[in-house]
Formats: sequence, C-alpha cells, structure tokens
Amino acid sequence: MGPPPGRGYYKHKVIPSLTSSVPPVLAGSRPKGWSANTPTTANATSTSSSTSSLISKWDSPQAWIVYYFIANLSLTLYNKLLMNRFPFAWTLTAVHALSGCIGAQFCLSRGFFTQQRLTTRENLVLISFSSLYTINIAVSNLSLNLVTVPFHQVVRAMTPLFTIILATIFLRKRSSRATWLSLIPVVAGVVFATYGDYYFTTWGLILTLLGTLLAAMKTLATNMILVGRLKLHPLDLLIRMSPLAFAQCLFASWWTGELAKVQEFTMREMTYAGLFGLLMNGVIAFFLNVVSFTANKKTSALTMTVAANVKQVLTIVLAVMIFHLKINLTNFFGITLTLLGGALYAKVELDQKNARALANSPANGNAPNPAGPVGLTSVVEEKMNA
Repeated sequence: MGPPPGRGYYKHKVIPSLTSSVPPVLAGSRPKGWSANTPTTANATSTSSSTSSLISKWDSPQAWIVYYFIANLSLTLYNKLLMNRFPFAWTLTAVHALSGCIGAQFCLSRGFFTQQRLTTRENLVLISFSSLYTINIAVSNLSLNLVTVPFHQVVRAMTPLFTIILATIFLRKRSSRATWLSLIPVVAGVVFATYGDYYFTTWGLILTLLGTLLAAMKTLATNMILVGRLKLHPLDLLIRMSPLAFAQCLFASWWTGELAKVQEFTMREMTYAGLFGLLMNGVIAFFLNVVSFTANKKTSALTMTVAANVKQVLTIVLAVMIFHLKINLTNFFGITLTLLGGALYAKVELDQKNARALANSPANGNAPNPAGPVGLTSVVEEKMNA
C-alpha cells in the first residue's frame, strides 16, 4: 500500500453534485431576490470543473518536465557562479543533501505527505540506492580528471541508450523502432553541440563509460522505487535519501582532504553574503530534488535521460547569452539537432500513449485501464509487483 495522497500532489477529482441538474424555473415561481446573475449549483459545478481542469494541466507529466528544466537550469547556472568562489564539489553536494533533509522534514511536519512504513529489506534497498547516487558522483568527478570536458559530455549524452538497453535486459522491455530513431538526434546533437578538444586516457574512457552506466541505473532505479512495489511519495524518498547522501558526501569530503580546505576557507574568507549564497543554493537544490523525483514518477526513466540531454544544450544556450561565450556553426547545429530530437521523442511518446489509451478504451471492448505514466513506467510496475 502506498502512502496517502499528500496535499496538492495528486490530481483533484471533482465529484458531481446530486443537485447539479437544476430543473427549469417556471415564470412567477422564482424566489424573492433572484436575478439572472444569481449563481446556481450548476454554475458552481462548472467553476469547480474548470478549476480541476486547470490543476490537472499544472500537474501533468509535461508540466513537471518544464518544472524540471527550470529548476535544473537555475541550479546549474547558480553552481557555475558559486563554484568560482566556493570550489568544493563534495561539500556543495553535502549542502544540497542537507537542504533536502531539512526541506522534507518541514513538509512532513506540515502534513504534505505521510511516511510509509518499510521493512528492513526495503530500507537496505534504499541504502544501496543512496550509495549508487554517491558512487555515480564520485566516478563522474574522477573521470573528469582523466578526460576533457567535451569528451565527457559526449559519452554522458549516451545515457538514454544505456537506459533503454538496461530496460531491455532487466525488465524485458522492447522499445519501438520510432523510439530508437528519435534518440539518434538527441544523442548526436549533444556530440555536435559540445564538439571541441577530445582527449582521454584508457582509464578515463573506462570511468566515463562506467559513470554513464551508473547514471542510467540511477534513473531507472529511481523510477522503480517511485512506481514499483514501494510507490514512495517523492518527498518520502527524499527524506530517507538525504541523510544518507549527506553522510556519504561528508565522508568523501573528509577522505579527499577537501573538508580541511573548507574549514580553512570558512575561517579566512567566508562572509555573510557567501553564507546566504550557499543557503539559496540549497533551497534551489531542494526544489530540484522534489521536481526531479516527481517528474520521474510521472513520466519514465528514459524520458528523464532525454530531458537531461536537452537540458545540457539549453545550458549551453543560456551560457552563451549570460557569459557571452562563443560557439561555432557545428555547436549551433548540434544545439538545434538536440532540441528537434527532444521534440520528436516527445511526439513519439505522446503518440504511443494515445495508442495505448485507445486500445484500452471501452469502445474497443476492453475494460478501462487507468493510464499510467508514459515510457518504461508500466513495465517497471509489473516487474516490481511480480
């Protein structure tokens, strides 16, 4: 059993009123003070339906992908500015985890969600899941020291392909030819958009490929936890993951010697403005975690990896506009190709979702089947409940 719906999270369902059908008022029988502008139960029901429709649009999978883009781009650019003055990656990640813990605890105290009771085995799964997050960050940071940034971005752009291959192997999910073809411009576009100085060592290539594999596993595992047997609320997952991630990142900071440098920096250079900057960075990171988990739950692991590729080229576009960076025609072609590929993928997923809904409609003689999230989600749910 999943947790009770949190306020403002699930779609609102309007229950038709028994008095919504108002018989016509006969001439001379109107109550005193009645006018044509007097609201009726039918009008109230119509207004309620309009409100419900508006809420549904704001809570749709497409809307959460837009929120993901906004939050992710905001944090990426903020990190770019912050890292120039606070160049401590592990400590900054620990700040993000701590912010997630505090924010989720606040939401729990305000009744936005209810924590689900988990067994010892399920808690061990979450501990392993948090370790996967930390190892993914560590491998990514380590590989960056052995390869150039353009090469690192090109390999990481193949995450959607790794995701779909893993789903085929472990979940026995066969994606359509249209889905495979739509991923080609998404991946190729990032290659052209980040074209530059390609250099790598043997170990750098191995670690970069391993980091890409771990990123695909992480996204797929997130989706399985959110829509599988556990069906955790995104905030419930965040409140369980954040303390573990904070402890692991803090240990990594100490192990690499970064924590000592942070202490020295704090004593000599930290200002109130710097502390406020870290605080705001943590707030944005908290919202990104919530949005990212919710978008993953409402869409699919593959959709999230495609969105990450599109976000990558959008970051380049914003960096050109804000930091006045220069790009060549090859980079511009890659940006355009990725954006068109993302749009093509979205259209393919929408067409397939509509086809599934039509196949399950009562008009075709089938029992109504509640439409689940697009992509790999339904298959994940079947495997987790098996």
